[in-house]
Amino acid sequence: KKNPPPPPRGALPAVPVQKGACGAPGTRSTGWLRSKYDFIAAVVEKVAPAVVHLQLFRRSHLSSKDEAASSGSGFIVSEDGLIVTSAHVLTNQQRIQVELQSGVQYEATVKDIDHKLDLALIKIEPNTDLPVLLLGRSSDLRAGEFVVALGSPFSLQNTVTAGIVSTTQRGGKELGLKDSDIDYIQTDAIINHGNSGGPLVNLDGDVIGINTLKVAAGISFAIPSDRISQFLAEYHERQLRGKTRLQKKYLGLRMLPLTLNLLQEMKRQDPDFPDVSSGVFVYEVIQGTAAESSGLRDRDVIVSINGQPVSSTADVIEAVKDNDSLSIIVRRGSQTLFLSVEPDIIS
Repeated sequence: KKNPPPPPRGALPAVPVQKGACGAPGTRSTGWLRSKYDFIAAVVEKVAPAVVHLQLFRRSHLSSKDEAASSGSGFIVSEDGLIVTSAHVLTNQQRIQVELQSGVQYEATVKDIDHKLDLALIKIEPNTDLPVLLLGRSSDLRAGEFVVALGSPFSLQNTVTAGIVSTTQRGGKELGLKDSDIDYIQTDAIINHGNSGGPLVNLDGDVIGINTLKVAAGISFAIPSDRISQFLAEYHERQLRGKTRLQKKYLGLRMLPLTLNLLQEMKRQDPDFPDVSSGVFVYEVIQGTAAESSGLRDRDVIVSINGQPVSSTADVIEAVKDNDSLSIIVRRGSQTLFLSVEPDIIS
């Protein structure tokens, strides 16, 4: 028997490869890592049945038929069909259709809405008891915890993203809301249009926030569950007393103060971002609102209203509250625009 020829000079040594079945006694199975690290999948399996897809319709100007206008997400908080979602999802829509995970669809009615908090409560009339999500205590949340965001971005039902809590209870004042006590949870879990209104849950499957906005890659915010609990408690109290909310003015913007950190991030992402040092950053113009009709667009920077400079969202809110019409100066890229708008009156 001849010896095999020597390997070529500089060749790598041969590595023996096992033949036959793997998994000898005492070794871990091939699914061991999956079973050990599938905690996200376990949370989704527990939570997803109570997450709903919302399809919003409005009456077409050209016909008597309703046309699909937008979509969003929500989650069930009572077995008889109460659903929490974001207020901006429902703005100026005439019909709300709710689709459960099972595919069953229901028409919904608005029971309560708070545009300042960006929270809304809608109701369907199911034929059977529904699965519900429990509200956790967002005040117990810690930076670094894993969280899972569920929703229906781009009408894709039950889309899941995961991340960690970057900051807990970021105060409204820290975001430039001088007269606000609203808190936010900052996370790097991806939140897109359509995800709004869906739940942000911890690894126990408890809701610790409601997905509300994405400012930039890796920077998303959720309204904490403690504020949702307060919103629901106030609703039930008004139901007992037979009271309703007063009418308010509404512009139809979702916005943030243009802080130094946000300004640097926007300029990094977009070299054409306006050359400004202060103002209010518009991250979303809600469809069908006065803001949209006026010509305002996403990523505009509001620098002045009725001749007064603005540097915080509180400045914009106060201007809307005190005036029936607004003259707004906006920076958009290298352009300076002059827009006029009359805020909507809402309940």
